[in-house]
Amino acid sequence: MTNPSRRGVLRLTAGTALLGSFALAGCGRGGDDAAPAAAKSIDNSPAKGTVDVWAAQGDADVLDKVIKPFKAANPDLDVKFTLIPNAEYYTKLQSAIAAGKGPDVAQFFPESQAQFLDPSILQPVPDGLVDPSAFFESLWAAGVVKNVAYTVPWYAYTYALVYRSDLAKKAGVKPPATWDEMTPFFKALQRAGAGHGLGADIGWDIFNGQDVAMYAWQAGGSLLSSGGKWTLDTPEMVDAIKYNASFFTSGVADTSGPTFLDAQPYFVSGKTACMITGPWVVGQLDAVAKKEGWTAAHVATAPLPAGSSGSVSFSAGGSWGVLADSGNADAAWKLIRYVSEPGTQVAQYKAYSSLPAVASAWAAPAIASQPLLDAFLAQLKNTRAFPRVSTWQQVATRLGKEMEAVAKGKGTAEKAAANVQSYAQSLGTGKG
Repeated sequence: MTNPSRRGVLRLTAGTALLGSFALAGCGRGGDDAAPAAAKSIDNSPAKGTVDVWAAQGDADVLDKVIKPFKAANPDLDVKFTLIPNAEYYTKLQSAIAAGKGPDVAQFFPESQAQFLDPSILQPVPDGLVDPSAFFESLWAAGVVKNVAYTVPWYAYTYALVYRSDLAKKAGVKPPATWDEMTPFFKALQRAGAGHGLGADIGWDIFNGQDVAMYAWQAGGSLLSSGGKWTLDTPEMVDAIKYNASFFTSGVADTSGPTFLDAQPYFVSGKTACMITGPWVVGQLDAVAKKEGWTAAHVATAPLPAGSSGSVSFSAGGSWGVLADSGNADAAWKLIRYVSEPGTQVAQYKAYSSLPAVASAWAAPAIASQPLLDAFLAQLKNTRAFPRVSTWQQVATRLGKEMEAVAKGKGTAEKAAANVQSYAQSLGTGKG
């Protein structure tokens, strides 16, 4: 896996997603109360005409190559790709939608697409287009609002524990399976030579907030009630904030670094010995170490240690949707159906290392032969989707800021949870 960090991509796109979330809520072509139109089934006849596809630079860079068989089988179809820099992608997409000049097909990110999940913006996924059960459950759920699916998952990632296997062997320890085993494991790696047991990203932003949301799930908590109300000041959230802070207050992590861009160099040099991160690092560490085979000799992965409610992570990646005013929805859905097929997902992996959102594609030899991916596959089977509400990213950002105070010993977890709850209630949940 050699592609740039997906989290780096999302750090940019998720931030810009906030800019138009409320503007979009009022720009719909059908009104706030418009019900989704009945989804027309998509047949197997050849796709024709022109389909405009907008995507963020990254995984989509190779898509034109990946869909060559589809284009060959549909000679009367012209697929036009517009690849937009990640920092500008959501902003430009939102502006185009508001002006009624959007593409036929647009890429989204399951963890930050909630503001688009509306019939005034996206068409419902046609019945029978794909099998929802073929995808990792939480990835599919990330595109569903009020029992209507608006997006189809494309690629997947989640977080797992990536650690220095050489130091663990030297220390005589196995990867932690529970929260209680985490700090002792990190301290053992420090005794084996690591500067700090855990390299935790200290950006204190939306991504840190997402991490604590993940810990809250592991503790048995939720972010929203069944009635759609924020539940962020619960004992489970308090436990999650305390758990995160314990890494810093115990000395196994440092509030002064590494930053996100420093995480891999710190890990390779031994300044840190573990990362809670995504699968992209697997293919990047040899380059950081400037030595082929370094990763195989020094790195292992494991599912996240379990809290009282198990080992739960979040689902993320890429997805596709068809705009409500697409002029060629039939061909657009046929293209999406093609990129959702297991064989196409494997081709995408081979071209860019994008991990499949279709679970069966992980059995392909190209992926199954990569042992460091096993933990991510195991974790993807136990993930949840972030709330499908337009204010989640603002709430997660505030949660990240509140976490910082607790990790630095400047506040209590109880006060942090209460502050986030108050802030979230003041925002509400927006549309959806």
